[in-house]
Amino acid sequence: MEAMMEMWLEKANVLIEALPYIQRFHGKTIVVKYGGSAMVDDELKKSVIRDVALLKLVGFRPIIVHGGGKEITKWINKVGLETNFVNGLRVTDEPTMEVAEMVLNKINKDLVSMMEKVGLKAVGISGKDSSILKVDKKLAGGKDIGYVGEVKQVDTSLLNTLLDNDFIPVICPVGSDDDCHSYNINADDAACAIATAVKAAKLAFLTDIEGVYRDPLDRTSLISELTIPQAKEFLKSGNVGGGMLPKLQNCIAAIEAGVSRVHILDGRIQHCLLLEFFTNKGIGTAIIGDEEERYFNEQ
Repeated sequence: MEAMMEMWLEKANVLIEALPYIQRFHGKTIVVKYGGSAMVDDELKKSVIRDVALLKLVGFRPIIVHGGGKEITKWINKVGLETNFVNGLRVTDEPTMEVAEMVLNKINKDLVSMMEKVGLKAVGISGKDSSILKVDKKLAGGKDIGYVGEVKQVDTSLLNTLLDNDFIPVICPVGSDDDCHSYNINADDAACAIATAVKAAKLAFLTDIEGVYRDPLDRTSLISELTIPQAKEFLKSGNVGGGMLPKLQNCIAAIEAGVSRVHILDGRIQHCLLLEFFTNKGIGTAIIGDEEERYFNEQ
């Protein structure tokens, strides 16, 4: 009986620890960039969807932006097209763009169906709907790589309408130019642009790494918090490489544009969103503005 009581008290303490964070972010809009292994592993998918459900039920206003690079590559290979990259960006000709848009829309509706199963009201849209994401052609080192877009404008009217009517927008990163041509957009870029436009209190990236390390070769050097000056200094140090470099640059840009906090999380950990948002120290790396309170409660 004593052991059972200790277990119940531990559960109660978890809820008490979450209370100040629920109070602080109740009614606030958050953006979750959903990608990596959390999109391809069924159990991780369920974990993320349950996290989003709980966030919604305690008063957060979530927006989901998802990618689909691995699935796009799979289908491009299936239909006999070639996959080429320039500076990490997929060369997207017209046939490739057609496949990418179809795949992203399928992923989008699958996510909506999973959310509906847990009682959430979700609406799947692309950045083309209501001209949410207007783009210019993006070049890679001065090279034309086809229908790859750089977000130049975000129209939030549809997003605000959905949020105000208790729906969760689930957005695939396809935008349009001034001539209404479809463009593929890097999902991280799309999430940053949307988070900035809606003045999100939080932007979370689900990745396949634990967060930002002081030393990429030392897994014990995970950084729990970075201010913008610290993040900029860290970029100059030369210890940031690979996919983390543009991600960290996106984080800094989002904070400087008005997003309160940006989180880089390991989406391979079940319930990573809850562990980061509702516990004192969190599990990933939180990047915060100079004027923001420290991320975790130290009382």
